[in-house]
Amino acid sequence: MIVVAGEALIDLVPQGAGALATLRPALGGGPYNTAVALGRLGSPTAFCSRTSHDAFGEALLDGLRQAGVDVSAVQRGPEPTTLAVATIDENGSAAYSFYVDGTADRLFTAPERLPAGTRAVSFGTCSLVLEPGASAYEELMRAASAQGLFTALDPNIRPGLIPDADAYRARFKSWLPSVSLLKLSAEDAQWLGGTPREWLASGPAAVVVTRGGDGLTVFTRDGAEHSVPGEKVDVVDTIGAGDTVNAALLHGLSTRDALSPSALAALDADDWTRLLRYAARAAAITCSRAGAEPPYAAEVGEV
Repeated sequence: MIVVAGEALIDLVPQGAGALATLRPALGGGPYNTAVALGRLGSPTAFCSRTSHDAFGEALLDGLRQAGVDVSAVQRGPEPTTLAVATIDENGSAAYSFYVDGTADRLFTAPERLPAGTRAVSFGTCSLVLEPGASAYEELMRAASAQGLFTALDPNIRPGLIPDADAYRARFKSWLPSVSLLKLSAEDAQWLGGTPREWLASGPAAVVVTRGGDGLTVFTRDGAEHSVPGEKVDVVDTIGAGDTVNAALLHGLSTRDALSPSALAALDADDWTRLLRYAARAAAITCSRAGAEPPYAAEVGEV
């Protein structure tokens, strides 16, 4: 079982040009997209979050169930669902404005235990920024690491949600001793101001950096660096692409029985190349369709 911990929200995606374009609601949130993608790829997956009792909250849970994701660890509340208004540029890249005050997912509390059979826990995005839930997710991350579980982190930086950048950067560094696999975009890396080698020295067994259409690179503790190019595709938008990479990496590691820091260290150049190519294919499929619509296993092929 791979547990994904973090927010579920509704993306409002413009259906045309201009500030007053019609907005289409879509299921979203970085951790949510990761959980759906893992389920579609065939990994036993559970989602750990807090969602609203409103209609959007029900739709989010239905989307998880349809992907085969276990929702028994999802907390519920009467507060509204978080909204994220997307803006799509000419290259298909998305930027977001968030409506988060008083929403259900911010009131997440750390569970006493994770679902039976949990081997890995994935964290990231808004859930590690917005208090009081952020501290609860941080508590869960540290507890999972202390129990010897594999932990994955994708900070997925949203600058507009971070009131104190320096404080967040310091907090990010404090998480690294509890992280097995760090995945982030080149833009995130630039904003954070560190380097993969610096982060590896603080804890993770591997750091994967995504570069959009230019591909992915993994950096490992033994000093190795392996890269693959991006898959060529007609981009509709990039919503959910990084989340699909998260899921593809975790799914691929699971199929190799490599969900541990020692197993990560044992992967060779061929293993990493195959895994990164698989993640690139999966992300390209997501980019080829509107909204966060990750692929199913049959669409991506073998890991």
